[in-house]
Amino acid sequence: MNNLNIFEQLIEQAQMRWEDVLQATSVHIQLVFFSMLIAIVLGVTLGILITRVPSLATIVLGGAGIMQTVPSLALLGFMIPIFGIGVNTAIAALFLYSLLPIIRNTYTGIRDVNKATVEAAKGMGMTSWQILIKVELPLSVPMIMAGIRTAAVINVGTATLAAFIGAGGLGDFIFLGITRGIDGLILLGAIPAALLAIILEIFFGSLERWSTPKGLK
Repeated sequence: MNNLNIFEQLIEQAQMRWEDVLQATSVHIQLVFFSMLIAIVLGVTLGILITRVPSLATIVLGGAGIMQTVPSLALLGFMIPIFGIGVNTAIAALFLYSLLPIIRNTYTGIRDVNKATVEAAKGMGMTSWQILIKVELPLSVPMIMAGIRTAAVINVGTATLAAFIGAGGLGDFIFLGITRGIDGLILLGAIPAALLAIILEIFFGSLERWSTPKGLK
């Protein structure tokens, strides 16, 4: 089937299903948002924890790494007995997939803060908690944001697989297009997902640059 026919299919499907596309995009955004929100809170917390308890670093990073090596569909399958079929399972799986870049970058960002700066803060009488809040975290924010950006972009693509467990999202059109052999329908799900990933990449990239202290730019 030539490109013109695929393009015509896309236009035809878009005209027929534009309301469904908007609804699916909304669901897709919600899946990404809630899974990322949980991943950011827990990922940053664990990243901070392993800078304070280095003996846990191998266990935490290794565990998060294992989660990313499990195939997406298999991970969704493992979650079904716990959360059932639907949105909760999709959010749980996406959350686990998003953890590694956030934990790793938080850990690396804090660990790589200039030791002289930390020692100077100690010399000023700051407590460990004050050093973390006022020195280490502000200086490591750009690195943490880079991890969040990576996780978000991965999350958008992985969320298309939520259609296989009835969680909805843009993956519904991709799955339907594959089963019916309609390339235009596949593109109807793939193009908005790609655009969403690009938008998040630009958004978090801008936040990363904005959060970088002037002296580090």
